[in-house]
Amino acid sequence: MDSSELSGLPYIPLAPYNGKGATGGDPLTDDLNVWYQSGDIAFMIIATALVLFMVPGVGFFYSGLARRKSALSLIWLSVMSAAVTTFQWFFWGYSLTFSRGANAYIGDLAHFGLNAVLARPSIGSNRIPDLLFALYQGMFSCVTVALATGAVAERGRMLPCVIFMFIWATVIYDPIACWTWNPNGWSNKMGGLDFAGGTPVHIASGSAALAYSMMLGKRRGHGTHELNYRPHNVTHIVMGTVFLWVGWFGFNAGSALSANMRAIMAAVVTNLAAGVGGITWCLLDYRLERKWSTVGFCSGVVAGLVAITPGSGYVPAWAAVPSGILGAAVANYATKLKFLLRIDDALDIFAVHAVGGLVGNICTALFASSHIARLDGVSVIKGGWVDHNWLQLPIQLADSFTGGAYSFVGTCAILFVLNLVPGLHLRAEEGCEVLGMDDAEIGEFAYDYVEERREVLGEVMGGGEGDTGSLFSIADRRALYSSSPLSAREKEGIPMVDYRMYGVGQAS
Repeated sequence: MDSSELSGLPYIPLAPYNGKGATGGDPLTDDLNVWYQSGDIAFMIIATALVLFMVPGVGFFYSGLARRKSALSLIWLSVMSAAVTTFQWFFWGYSLTFSRGANAYIGDLAHFGLNAVLARPSIGSNRIPDLLFALYQGMFSCVTVALATGAVAERGRMLPCVIFMFIWATVIYDPIACWTWNPNGWSNKMGGLDFAGGTPVHIASGSAALAYSMMLGKRRGHGTHELNYRPHNVTHIVMGTVFLWVGWFGFNAGSALSANMRAIMAAVVTNLAAGVGGITWCLLDYRLERKWSTVGFCSGVVAGLVAITPGSGYVPAWAAVPSGILGAAVANYATKLKFLLRIDDALDIFAVHAVGGLVGNICTALFASSHIARLDGVSVIKGGWVDHNWLQLPIQLADSFTGGAYSFVGTCAILFVLNLVPGLHLRAEEGCEVLGMDDAEIGEFAYDYVEERREVLGEVMGGGEGDTGSLFSIADRRALYSSSPLSAREKEGIPMVDYRMYGVGQAS
């Protein structure tokens, strides 16, 4: 096309930023939109929605891995974490993480309640405004908290966990995210490379999950036939994996903070690492069982996604293959660590996220390339080993182990104090654990088998059809369950094949 044809296009050139004040100007007298490309704004809003989409993905993934009598509680925790963390981010989380007056570890409260957060170019990129950057980064906090709280699976109480969400986001996530992504943070200044959350999201959440599992103690029957069960709903696992896989495009590609070539490369390596990771884990499981495990494939996809996250905006396309393979393989073998540590990490969060995140940070040190970072037109880095920057590996390791240790120790301290507060004891009573967290803590159920069981047991207790009033007391249900011959069989580890429709037994 010649210049005359180009001049006829409805294109509005980007105006250089010349706003005034902390908010960027007065919307009553100034058009605050002229400093940003509408394409960048649209791209980031879509990326924000995709990251939020990952939260129910985490819930369904965790729910499918657990037993059916606690399935809904894990979905509830995931969506509740989004609500609690969204408020925390508005309240002071964003300010503690991304305020311009931050020190090397934590920000100040200049943006408390999103004060003075509007149209000024963001601290992350001058291509999007403060308010959009705050919205997008808030979703990262939501996903991180959702990942960590899966550790309460099948034996943790809901109320202490909800309070833990707010405290953990403030004390653990915000400082780690600050030192990683805030220009004033010590890791950022040192040259640490973490494009989308290897340490703040995955290593932090995985280490926190390990600490939460340790503080809660082992589930009832751990190490016996009682807990020798398969994931109760593989369809939930697949659905959760798909949600995560799709949402991860917003997670990684969106971290370019504008619609550019760097975002495209991040999307390419994200998808490639996920596929390679799924194949790798599936093959490793097939080697042992000669079965093409769906759960194994889904676990590998997530491990591959975790491993590529920190390097997704730094590495070339080919690097996604070794990153996906190493992430899935190392995470697969890391699932055995919980037996060595004698900690009941029910959903293998530490293995997939903390160990996978560590592998990702190491791969970033090996494969990061300055010419990939420069695809956004502005970023300048020294690169990793492929660019002969040998010091990048110790920098990555220092960031990884500092973040993991801080999250683990800090989480233990938070939970120790919470457990001392009257009414906030972390662990559910044994009778509630037998009933399942859905019945004991939520009062609603993922499947209507529970209502069928109530009707049957109601008739056994002498009530008429549909008369289940005597069963609504947890104490009554616990007593009935403990005196039932079904409970005796379950305690002996005998499969309850004849009673699975009522959700009782080994497969419940």
